[in-house]
Amino acid sequence: MAVKFEKTGDGNYVLDVQGYVCQHPQLYTKKGLEKLKQGDILELIFDNPSSGESIAAMCQAEGNEIVAQDKEAGKTTMHWRIRKS
Repeated sequence: MAVKFEKTGDGNYVLDVQGYVCQHPQLYTKKGLEKLKQGDILELIFDNPSSGESIAAMCQAEGNEIVAQDKEAGKTTMHWRIRKS
């Protein structure tokens, strides 16, 4: 189990933290967003439902915008797109 952070295109990045429990997904998301420029998009993939609340609160506090929240059908895997402010 390893954190996967990579650039997928111009201004687009993916961070996969599946398999991690609170508070690790939030911490890795914070570190990932710190690497981005304003307006860049981070696609966050995680499977710990309780992490969603803390990540959403962190984004709101820091002014980053969650532009999409999707859940895989029949699974706990979440795909969020976050725009860096």
